[in-house]
Amino acid sequence: MKSLKNVAILLAAAALAGACAYPAGSRDYHGYQVMGEQSVRFGVVQEVREVRLHAGESGVGTVGGAALGGLAGSTVGGGTGQVAGAIGGAILGGIIGSNVERSANERPGVEVTVQLDNGQYVSIVQEADEAFRPGDRVRILSGRGATRVTH
Repeated sequence: MKSLKNVAILLAAAALAGACAYPAGSRDYHGYQVMGEQSVRFGVVQEVREVRLHAGESGVGTVGGAALGGLAGSTVGGGTGQVAGAIGGAILGGIIGSNVERSANERPGVEVTVQLDNGQYVSIVQEADEAFRPGDRVRILSGRGATRVTH
């Protein structure tokens, strides 16, 4: 039983670690983007819309929740009741763990529509770590698989 508790603790720690996803805002760069050339375009913000960004689910929340729920459920009753409690606890724990992971990985974002100096319109979705208003003069940086809007 002690080893089951240790496994449950490790799974809970992994679930918490998975919930701390690395943000990708307008000021964040991944290692592969460093020292790479980016194209720069200039324009004026036409519209800003708030959105929600969802990081992909790793499954850690579901697995961790199922393990903890199964462990907790196994303490209910005895015999077949104990098995049923473990199964029910695992199912409920998995659902709760999945929802916790989804909520922990959700963060605010913005969709910024910009009219470039050449008249073309572009729209970029990114983390809401910089405030934009219609009429703001901005620059669009593109390269290495990412595009971002900055002042």
